[in-house]
Amino acid sequence: MIGFIERGAGVRTRALAVVYWTATGLVAAELVLGGVWDVLRLPVVLGTVTRLGYPAYFLVILGIWKLLGAAALLAPRFPRLKEWAYAGVVFADTGAIASHLWVGIGAGEVAFLVVLLVLTFVSWATRPDGRVMR
Repeated sequence: MIGFIERGAGVRTRALAVVYWTATGLVAAELVLGGVWDVLRLPVVLGTVTRLGYPAYFLVILGIWKLLGAAALLAPRFPRLKEWAYAGVVFADTGAIASHLWVGIGAGEVAFLVVLLVLTFVSWATRPDGRVMR
């Protein structure tokens, strides 16, 4: 019976690790891609930010923070920094959702942002012990 419990715990731990790294990888990839697009002020993001009523320079600030957030989430150790990065992603995503809803920009974009927010929560909730602030 003990062997079964240990094996079951190991399977659960591996499954959580897969969930964590999948969610974290997707969040980090979006942060990197979005951060680069923001810093470069590509027409697609510039158009969206303009429709939302924000100035173009806001993209550079947001893009730099996204790139730093991705680095913080992927780097080993630094659990306090990771907490700040998760908070920043939640602030950015909820702010984007609210901004899109406020100006009436398509439901598809809002749905994408909600998926990113859910992935962020999944990543945060399934962190391994070494990445949790004690």
